[in-house]
Amino acid sequence: MPQNVLLAEDDRAIRHALERALTLEGYAVTAVADGVEALAQAHRTPPDVLVLDVMMPGIDGLQVCRVLRAEGDRTPILMLTALVETADRIAGLDAGADDYVVKPFDVEEVFARLRALLRRTLPVNGTPADVPASSPSVSASASKEVAGQISAAGLRMDSQARRAWRGQRELELTRTEFELLELLVRNAGIVLDHATIYDRIWGYDFGPGSKNLAVYVGYLRRKLDEPGAPALIHTVRGVGYVLRED
Repeated sequence: MPQNVLLAEDDRAIRHALERALTLEGYAVTAVADGVEALAQAHRTPPDVLVLDVMMPGIDGLQVCRVLRAEGDRTPILMLTALVETADRIAGLDAGADDYVVKPFDVEEVFARLRALLRRTLPVNGTPADVPASSPSVSASASKEVAGQISAAGLRMDSQARRAWRGQRELELTRTEFELLELLVRNAGIVLDHATIYDRIWGYDFGPGSKNLAVYVGYLRRKLDEPGAPALIHTVRGVGYVLRED
């Protein structure tokens, strides 16, 4: 069965071109012109993935994203934005979007990002990431898994329920934040390079100019950090990141 894409874009030329390209790629596409229609369609027939333009009249893409997330809808969302400032992209991610594409975009990039988002909705097998032999390691992995829950460095995660705790405090995480933290916890003590993390979380490497990973690490640090408690996510300059208690 083809996967269902709900596309919301107010620019008719872009909407029609992207709808045609997605259809030719094998997706079943429902295209609407604004956020009101997008919400109505998402409630009527939940899609496998949403593609939302940020700037739309009435209810914009960010508001659609916030409403769906507030309702507990975890359907992957790809934002289309003409805004290139980092703060604008962060606003989209904070609203609950999983990824974004900046206009003007190459349709192949849209396809690649959709494939990555849809892969992440598949059931996980619970196995740790394959870390290249060249990745530097500071210690052996210290994570433990018991009854479907993994723990390391004072963190505990339930992969099936998609819940996470630091000590007794439950963490409120987005889909991408959860998957990034799970990857770090499963490989606690191991330095994961940027390419490995991009491949495991997004399905491909955005290249050296991308700020996606740094943005999400910043989000996680803010949610994990506690006054007087040790930092857990550490930057290994020029390589990547590692989860450990100092």
